[in-house]
Amino acid sequence: MAGRLYAIVGPSGVGKDTLMRAAARRLPGLRLVRRVITRSAEAGGEDFESTSEADFARRLARGDFILHWQAHGLSYGIPADVLDFLEAGRPALFNGSRAMLAEAKAQFPALEAIHVTARPEILAARLAARGRESAEEIAARLARAKIGLPPGIKAIEIDNSGPLETAVEALVAALQPESAKRSMR
Repeated sequence: MAGRLYAIVGPSGVGKDTLMRAAARRLPGLRLVRRVITRSAEAGGEDFESTSEADFARRLARGDFILHWQAHGLSYGIPADVLDFLEAGRPALFNGSRAMLAEAKAQFPALEAIHVTARPEILAARLAARGRESAEEIAARLARAKIGLPPGIKAIEIDNSGPLETAVEALVAALQPESAKRSMR
């Protein structure tokens, strides 16, 4: 595969989708992978394809996903059409899960992981502001935020506790191909 596949991971509320959208505006060739999620379309937030559990299971059986996982009582899938984009030599970035990184890395050894973090009080405020989860669900997401990366998985670390622009610059730098990095020096 000529293109690069990137997984951005981190706890809920850390700003992964905001960072992804900002990076895509700066890197026009970057494909943001639209996840398929068994979440109501009215839930808002990221740009995702809503589906039922039954439809997700059918699509999974057909091989429509290159990666899939469960988190927070939902099923998530990365559509297989991303392979066409990668084969064309273009980079693709998806919002993943720390828990699925080992499986993703086994399936795509060249996968590059980007781990976004933020201070706990920042996460709590962001989760409350988005209004998508109950107080109990927010507490569960905050508890899960403490989970690190799987053993043996290395990632580029980005702290998104401060100014958004600082984290965006770090993500854009991480997504630049080595040849572009050399030409920018």
